[in-house]
Amino acid sequence: MSEYRITKERRAATLTLSDGRQVAGSFFVAGSSFGHAGPERVKDVLNSRTAFFPFEVSDGAGHHTGLFNRDQVMVVALSTFEAHGEAAYDVATSRSVEMLMSNGVRLTGLVRVYCPRGSDRLSDYARADETFRYLETPEALLVVNFRHVLELSEVEAA
Repeated sequence: MSEYRITKERRAATLTLSDGRQVAGSFFVAGSSFGHAGPERVKDVLNSRTAFFPFEVSDGAGHHTGLFNRDQVMVVALSTFEAHGEAAYDVATSRSVEMLMSNGVRLTGLVRVYCPRGSDRLSDYARADETFRYLETPEALLVVNFRHVLELSEVEAA
């Protein structure tokens, strides 16, 4: 094996694309991250600077790897709850929100605001630099492309 090879693991997920298609398959994540301690997360792959990312598609014909344009990914449903690995996850302020997406779908769940007390409002969360952010729902952990969010509202917790 080459000393330059980076071993990657698969993380099962379902992509919802801007054309309405849903694509099931797997991301490839490294055992360590350049931006934080611990393993690379799907959210890290989505927030990288390259326009395309590799995704192994699982369909009736088997598996193949395609390159997907991150700007056309609206939502990713993850099979694991990787958000727990974020620094300060346990102490971040959680807000119950509703997101109106550009395709008319409304998503409801919890977001974590990683800001100091007093600066942990939903408006502070909306100003964060990351394009892809977590939304915790009862069904799954979603990674939402904020370029496709038309409206973000705080709602009463269910």
